[in-house]
Amino acid sequence: MSFDVIVIGTGAGGGTLARALAPGGLKVLLIERGDFLPREKANWRADEVFRRHRYHNAEPWLDGAGRPFQPVCGYHVGGDTRLYGAAVLRRRESDFDTVRHAGGDTVAWPIRYADLAPYYDVAERWYFAHGLRGEDPTEPEAAAFPGPPFRHDPAIEEVFLRLRDIGLHPFHLPLALHLDEARRERSPCIRCDTCDGFPCLVAGKGDAEMCGVRPALAHPNVTLRTGLKAVRLETSGDGRRVVAVCCEGGGATESFRGRVVVVAAGAINSAALLLASASGRHPRGLANGSDQVGRNYMCHINSVMLGLRPGRANGVAFQKTIGVNDFYRESGDPAFPWPLGHVQLLGKVTGEILKAQRPYLPRTFTDWFSGRSVDWWLTTEDLASPANRITLTPSGQIRVACTPNNLEAHHRLIARWRRVLRRIGFPLVFTQTMGIEAVAHQVGTVRFGRDPATSVLDPHCRAHELDNLFVVDGGFMPSISAVNPSLTIMAQALRAAGHIRARFAEGTWAESRA
Repeated sequence: MSFDVIVIGTGAGGGTLARALAPGGLKVLLIERGDFLPREKANWRADEVFRRHRYHNAEPWLDGAGRPFQPVCGYHVGGDTRLYGAAVLRRRESDFDTVRHAGGDTVAWPIRYADLAPYYDVAERWYFAHGLRGEDPTEPEAAAFPGPPFRHDPAIEEVFLRLRDIGLHPFHLPLALHLDEARRERSPCIRCDTCDGFPCLVAGKGDAEMCGVRPALAHPNVTLRTGLKAVRLETSGDGRRVVAVCCEGGGATESFRGRVVVVAAGAINSAALLLASASGRHPRGLANGSDQVGRNYMCHINSVMLGLRPGRANGVAFQKTIGVNDFYRESGDPAFPWPLGHVQLLGKVTGEILKAQRPYLPRTFTDWFSGRSVDWWLTTEDLASPANRITLTPSGQIRVACTPNNLEAHHRLIARWRRVLRRIGFPLVFTQTMGIEAVAHQVGTVRFGRDPATSVLDPHCRAHELDNLFVVDGGFMPSISAVNPSLTIMAQALRAAGHIRARFAEGTWAESRA
């Protein structure tokens, strides 16, 4: 079968791009390895989500030493946005430049904030973004958010004010949730405690299924095929164009022809697909003349921090409403004149979640603890390194070699935020740093740039070596910054979609589909 555009993957990049292309009449095929995530009571059961990992259905991968691990990753329509925390922040303007860190320098982007700004605007509208401009001094200039900020629960409002009282600049965290506070009876979002990390049972989350794929499928020219894994991209005889996408599913193989092929399977799986598509014309993998495919893998250095006030219950249900960037550009310590990172509240760590992750603890204790804690997510920037890379074993299994770097900044952010929490009334603080399995913020494996010798994609995310191949997941990013990457992936997918549509209009890919 032949199509104008084939999109592999339906997450933040693929789902958004599909919606952008749908109104133009192009014949679009979406290929999704998984299926629609089932709507069931287990969506909100912490034991199913966090202990049994019911929706983290990726196959085991190997670490750099060859040891297997189970990635916290799922194959569904909408990709991992189906379970994301829905924090949608724009990169700071300085994040597009080279940034000096204690652990080294970032790689400057081939585009500027101004290039993405109009696409950020669209992505915020499509994904129900709520927030308040002007509170965060590091935030780039932009129009008002489409929706007003999420109000704080009373105990969180107290935390917000105490942070201000000690001279910090907390802000209402931008969230992609479909909330109507004025008409709560009609609001899909109900401000529940099963949001961050859970699928949404009431379709209140601004994820790529609801905001990308479903609107795209409203157009008859868009087709979705689920349960198909793209295993190889075939090229023309001269190796300059992708001509077919070979898939496996249900014990059978299928091949689809496309005038344009867009890979959006996630930074790790997209790199794996390109590597698996090696041929005589592309012996190191498709689009890999630079030997950069799979290299420069980055994933935020993240820690969970729980602040506890033993003598006081807080009654918090919907918790994820505060962000803090006071240490984003610099630590504030003359002895360490480098950035630390970003801090935001987590969705509420309930007693059920604690029990699911620590089964040996009595439920009476986890409920008591949860009722008195305020829970934070600390993020520092991982730095690109060619040694941090994705490769394939001879049998085709994914191998993720990743040595964390820039760790001093992360340790200092933990120490700084621990002092902040104690200062505002939380004497007990508990911290856990995420491991290699936490791949939600995966980026960097097919980075874009202007020089084909040092990058895989051009500034519109088209492969330097193949005129009709694009990659629009987080793999294009040459640096990760310290804010959640989802909104930037969505914005760049919109920008790439505009470029694809313009080239179709110019007749670039006007040849017959046959």
